[in-house]
Amino acid sequence: MKKYFALLFLFTSSISVFAQEKVQDYGERLENLKYPFPVKEISIKIQGQDLKMVYMDLIPKSPNGKTVLLLHGKNFVAMYWEQTANDLAKAGYRVIMPDQIGFGKSSKPTNIQYSFQLLAQNTKAILDKEKISKVNVLGHSMGGMLATRFTLMYPENVEKLILENPIGLEDWKTVVPYQNVDDWYATEIKQDYQKIKEYQLQFYYDNKWKPEYDKWVNVLASFTLNKNYPAIAKNAAITYDMIFTQPVVYEFENIKAPTLLIIGQRDRTALGKGKASPEVQKTLGNYPELGKITAKKIKNSQLVEIENVGHLPHIEAYDKFIGPVLDFLKK
Repeated sequence: MKKYFALLFLFTSSISVFAQEKVQDYGERLENLKYPFPVKEISIKIQGQDLKMVYMDLIPKSPNGKTVLLLHGKNFVAMYWEQTANDLAKAGYRVIMPDQIGFGKSSKPTNIQYSFQLLAQNTKAILDKEKISKVNVLGHSMGGMLATRFTLMYPENVEKLILENPIGLEDWKTVVPYQNVDDWYATEIKQDYQKIKEYQLQFYYDNKWKPEYDKWVNVLASFTLNKNYPAIAKNAAITYDMIFTQPVVYEFENIKAPTLLIIGQRDRTALGKGKASPEVQKTLGNYPELGKITAKKIKNSQLVEIENVGHLPHIEAYDKFIGPVLDFLKK
């Protein structure tokens, strides 16, 4: 039995090393990584800085006249929407997929004050450039917090709202010790391929890894190889502070757009969870409960619960995710 486990360890270790060898420096703005759809960019002046915001714009072959705006999570970039965007386009929807300022192919400033209001304004600037006045908004994880803020700021522009395992369904700062930007940075600067994969394996996929997950680890790990990684890590620390200190949980009652909540029931994501006491940790990130509570707060909402799925339904259980999305958008 000991020999079996030793061989298993060597096998899994070799897989990990092999996957890590595929990681390369794609550039500070992923200049060397090809996205699946045409890439555009806009110039935005923020707090005295000239920044670039990149987005993909997928035009359907048979347009139905409607647009879906896809908003990515904290540890991801817009390209993880590829399969979702393809199916939305097949159904006739135009699909806009931004990399928010601070993420992916967009600029990564280290000395601006981030807010979800600012990210919403930046996103609205893309829609204004493309002359899109109405959108259906789908946000995952941190993108769910942004989608909520966008919907609250621009209710006249939002037809429907979809939240996929959004974070921010509870206010962590009321029970988790505060970490300042320097604290977040101390964690980020130590990131590497193995730490990123271990985090995703444990918190996203319930310790069940599939080869198709590697690409999402590789994109994040790429940044750690870049010569400007200290600046990238500082930017990541600032955006963590934004997420932790700017809750949207108290405003769900103000959402008027028809809303779909898609909640993977195995998810237990909560920012700063490891800093909380063991007693508090047990209560945080309880998505089965948080989904129900949030659905009650949003007046015109429906809840889809996906059993035995974690933080990433559109990656881990795509068929169970896309069906409810398309059905909801057609109504």
